Amino acid sequence: MLTTTGTSAIPVIPAIRRFVHWVADPDVTSVPQVRARVRATLEAWSVPLDAADVLLLAVSELVGNVVRHAGAGRMRVGVASGAGWLRLDVADQGSGLPRLPAPRAEVDPESEGGRGLLIVQLMAAELGGELSVVAHEFGKSVRVRIPAA
Repeated sequence: MLTTTGTSAIPVIPAIRRFVHWVADPDVTSVPQVRARVRATLEAWSVPLDAADVLLLAVSELVGNVVRHAGAGRMRVGVASGAGWLRLDVADQGSGLPRLPAPRAEVDPESEGGRGLLIVQLMAAELGGELSVVAHEFGKSVRVRIPAA
C-alpha cells in the first residue's frame, strides 16, 4: 500500500522550494509504485535526464534495500528540490545501519549483492553529489543529494 502524505512547498525552510513524500509498507510491490511516483515528480519538475536517472536508480536500490533488510514498520520516501540541489530520502524503522562503501571499495565479482549502494554513491559523486546515512530515534534515513542542474 502506497499513500501520498503531502505535496507542498515548505515556507519555513526557504532553501527547499518543492517537496513531496510518500509513506508505504516495505513490500516488493512498493518498489515499482514508489519509482513511478518519483519519476512523475521529477518529470513534473523538469529535472534534467542525467539527474533523474541517478535518482530513479537510487530510489529503486534504496527501497529494495528497505524491503530486503528493514522488516516491519513503515517506509517513507521523499524528494525535495531547492537551492540548486535535488534530494532523495528513503527512511525506515529498521535498527541496522547500512555500511556505506569506501570510495575505492572492491566488490567481490562473484557476489550476487552488495553493489547497490556503491553504484548509487559513484553515480551521485559523478554529478557532484553525495550519499549519506542519518540515524534517528525511529530508525534511519539514506539520503542522495545531487546538483539540480
